[in-house]
Amino acid sequence: TLSTQTDYRDGEAQTDPYSPEYVVPSGSVPELLTLATLTWGRGLPAGLAEVEMIERAREKRAWEATLPAMDNASQIVKRRKMMNDMERKEWAFREQEIEKLQEVQLEVLKKLLWRREKNQNELDAKRLDDHWQNYQKAKEEKVKKIQHDCALMLRKLIAKRKNVMGKLERRDIIKEYTDFASQTYAPLSRIGYFPDNHSERYVVKNFYLNTFAGLCELEASLPDSVTQVKIKAPKPKYTTTETGFVKRSARLEVDLAQVHQ
Repeated sequence: TLSTQTDYRDGEAQTDPYSPEYVVPSGSVPELLTLATLTWGRGLPAGLAEVEMIERAREKRAWEATLPAMDNASQIVKRRKMMNDMERKEWAFREQEIEKLQEVQLEVLKKLLWRREKNQNELDAKRLDDHWQNYQKAKEEKVKKIQHDCALMLRKLIAKRKNVMGKLERRDIIKEYTDFASQTYAPLSRIGYFPDNHSERYVVKNFYLNTFAGLCELEASLPDSVTQVKIKAPKPKYTTTETGFVKRSARLEVDLAQVHQ
């Protein structure tokens, strides 16, 4: 009927399963003591491998019980033969375990090699992609430069063709001022004109804006309607109709005013 609250969660308070103390009577060998090497996390809870180990231990104890006593020479020879057979079986079993372990290690090695090859392939693909991007960028820059040089040479050829006979053309001022793309309106930097130079000559310098006396004179010249604002009160709207009813818009304005208050 009561409950407790601790400062630790279950994972921090969890311990290994409890193993009580035991006493072994003299003359008895409990089978459970043969499993004393198994502890929690190291063989427990038992899996298929642990069960097979327990069965082999039982078979070996049963085999040891069937060994003949060493009374005479014939029994000794029989006992030695049985022990040699059992030793061969144990070595064969050990070899099978070694082969299984080697197969597991081989599978792990294959996975590691496959993962390394996959990572190497990804790295090679990335490097090839980077090289491809660099070559594409160099190609685009080269093509752009060729196009620029081509346009430059075409302009030079067109200019030479205009003056193919070596005659100089006179300046047509009217044509220049009618064409807004001419040197008069849009001079080019490549012919020696830089519009950013001497930009201070475009700054507006005004006496009325840069000096206090000019501002006072400018303010005195302004009419009174600029400095003295006159606000006319709005005329009230007709809220009733000719027949004496209140308009819907007027009623809505009254409701809005009440809500606002």
